[in-house]
Amino acid sequence: MIKTKPQTLIVDNKYCPGCGHGVINRLVAEVLEELGVADQTIGAVAVGCACLMIDTFGIDWIQAQHGRAAAVAAIKRCRPDRTVLTYQGDGDALAIGFSETMYAAIRNENITVIFVNNTNFGMTGGQMAPTTLPGQKTTTSPYGRDCAVTGNPLKAIDMLKTLDIAYAARGAVTTAAEIAKTKRYIRNAFEAQLNGEGYSFVEVLSPCPTNWGMPPLAAKERVASTIQEYYPVGEFVKRGEKRHD
Repeated sequence: MIKTKPQTLIVDNKYCPGCGHGVINRLVAEVLEELGVADQTIGAVAVGCACLMIDTFGIDWIQAQHGRAAAVAAIKRCRPDRTVLTYQGDGDALAIGFSETMYAAIRNENITVIFVNNTNFGMTGGQMAPTTLPGQKTTTSPYGRDCAVTGNPLKAIDMLKTLDIAYAARGAVTTAAEIAKTKRYIRNAFEAQLNGEGYSFVEVLSPCPTNWGMPPLAAKERVASTIQEYYPVGEFVKRGEKRHD
């Protein structure tokens, strides 16, 4: 079966070869179109690779300040008839944007957060992010992340599970099977919003070949062999029920 390109993807993506963002963009576009809400969706982005979507992903966008996408997404309160999402990287959402991300969840805002975890600041040169793994080398941790100095990597879903939210899941874009699961998680997240259930959050583990200094296939394999060990995939909150799978 040949699948046609989603109409929401109005221009080819601008990401680095082998980057997972392109796949994730397509999954979000497919889900919005399948749910029939693409032309009624508002997206909020701040900085980083997500900003490239403004030119290529054909929905209405609001440009937020660094880390403030979740705060800007509170436009859902003014336009409850719209589907509202944020699309953010790990540096944006969990570093300077940590407060906004968490307080949107604490308030159980009826929005959907698409959170891309590639364990570094992707657009600005591969610096250490809150999600950088122990011992991982980055441009700002050239000898490897020392958790005795920096603390341990931040697991956002572990914190979100303690809150009264609608949905939380973590997927990956490593294999066809994992991509299919991730699409299902994204669909579940948007359905939670459409049903008025509250805050939904999907973390997607993504390769970053450019900043990891790896060929695309090796970067994808690193996600499966190393990153998923630290950040297991699955659904963790669904319909407000806490899960352990």
